[in-house]
Formats: sequence, C-alpha cells, structure tokens
Amino acid sequence: MKVLITGGAGYIGSHVIKALGELGYEVLVVDNLIKGHKEAVLFGKLEVLDIGDKDSMTEVLEQFKPDAVMHFAAFIEVGESVKNPRKYYENNTVKTLSLLDAMLECDVKNFIFSSTAAVYGNSEKVPIPETETVKPINPYGQSKACVEKILSDYSKAYGLKFVSLRYFNAAGADPEGRIGESHNPETHLIPLILKTAKGERESIKIFGTDYPTPDGTCIRDYIHVDDLAEAHILALKYLLDGGKSEVFNCGYGYGYSVKEVIETAKRVTGVDFKVEEADRRPGDPAILVADSSKLKSKLGWEPKFDNLEYIVKTAWNWELNRRF
Repeated sequence: MKVLITGGAGYIGSHVIKALGELGYEVLVVDNLIKGHKEAVLFGKLEVLDIGDKDSMTEVLEQFKPDAVMHFAAFIEVGESVKNPRKYYENNTVKTLSLLDAMLECDVKNFIFSSTAAVYGNSEKVPIPETETVKPINPYGQSKACVEKILSDYSKAYGLKFVSLRYFNAAGADPEGRIGESHNPETHLIPLILKTAKGERESIKIFGTDYPTPDGTCIRDYIHVDDLAEAHILALKYLLDGGKSEVFNCGYGYGYSVKEVIETAKRVTGVDFKVEEADRRPGDPAILVADSSKLKSKLGWEPKFDNLEYIVKTAWNWELNRRF
C-alpha cells in the first residue's frame, strides 16, 4: 500500500511515518520544511513542496498514485493564530482545500486528517465525547473545524472518505531517540519543562493555581505520540477496508495536572528546577480530557504507553540526545 504524508517532517507526522515504514508501507512525504526537519523522515522519499501548490501536488499524486493521504501539514500555535488569523486560515484551511481538490482530480478518495481537541473550545464535559458541540475559541481551532466541515461536505458530494483524528495533548518521543518534539518556538508543556531541567530556560511557569481541580492547576490528557501513530495506522486500515467517514478523539480518557507533570519531570530528570506561579491565561479550560471509547470500540485501539513517567522519560531521552 502507498501512503502520501503531508507535513511528515514534523513531530507527529514523522512518528506516523516511522510506524508505516516499519510495517512495510510505501511512503512519500511532502513537506515545505518551514517547520519540519528533513532528518525526522526515517522512511520513504521526501518531496520539498508546499501543499498549496495545486499543480505540483496534482503532478505528485498522479505519479505516486497513493491509496490514501495523511495530512499533518499545519501551523499549531494558538497564540500566534489570535495575533495573525489570516496566516492560519490560509495555511490550515485554504491550502487543505487545494490539496483535497488535487486529490479528487487524481481520484484519490481516502484522507486522514490531523485535527485537534481545540475544535471543542471551552467544553465543560469531562471526558469530552465526539458528539460535543464544535465551538472553537481561537483561529487555530477554527481553522481545523473549517476543514472538518469541508470534509463532511466533500464526503457527501464527491465520495471522499475521511477519518478526522482529534488529538488531545501529544507528548513523548521515539523510545530509541531517533525522532522527537522539535518546535520553534516551543509552546508545549512537557518539552518546556524539560528544557528548564536541562538548563536552557531559567524556570517553568504555572499559569493559574486556582482552577477547580484537586491541586488548582489545569488537567490535560497526555497521549504518547507512538500510541497516536497507532491510531493513524488503524484509521488507515479502516478506510482501506471500506469504512465510512468518521471522527475520533485521541487521548487516554484521564489527565494529569500541571503540577503532577512538573513533579514527574523532576523525578525522571533528577533536577529540582525553578517553578514560578503566574496568573491564568485567557481561554484555558480547567480540564481537557478525551472520551476515546469510540476509537477503542470501532477501530480496536489499545494504547500501550499510557504512563506519564514513560512519556516524560522518552521525551527526556530525546531532549538530551536530540539530533535536530
């Protein structure tokens, strides 16, 4: 089977490529390397190309003839999306529409979309089911929600089949240390904590200690990136076996507070780094946890790495020995 991966030189895409390559799939990676790293692509051929270039994408699709496309190429920084929404709608929404049109021209009808829990906004449900109302509170989440609506309409009108995977908090790294999280700027909690332990940052800030949670700090559902990759493999098999278009949450169904993540990182690293408390950030829900029962029941997903210490250990190993 042939799979075309957009954004495959990024964090999650590269781990999915690793999983596909180890299973013997033929992979073609398309990435403009604005955010990605060519060293992260462990299998397949890399085409340095922007997905918004429809003519070039059509040519690539016609030549490679993939059985499916997995789409990871996106900007992901929530704060930046508020300051510069046009950048996010253009890159995350408009360019995805161009990619879908190129696929339809080439009769490629299976699509797996990298979505996000940000489409739910400030949901008060714990855990959040896929049936929860989509009401994003920032342009990043809205740019992904727009694509999900486009996919639904394209599925009905043109026979496109898709699976949209709504990630909660992807974390961790390849246990062999070959690839891991490498964003610039870095905005995710675990790598920021580990950079503090490593001495690259003076301290880690806790934004809000007065939330209605056991220790007053926000709770998030952290999913190891290799378990997330496995969800993509199962989604691919589901579509290739004739499954209908679906949306699935990806998380463990329970979460850890910011303080719990910090204490785990201190144990794993052996470093008692500086922690500062700060005011809440606007738009941060107290608890964000996935109901992933649908992913388990419908696709047979069985997470193997749902252990915070393991997640932090693999991320720390990568941080200490990172290649890019």
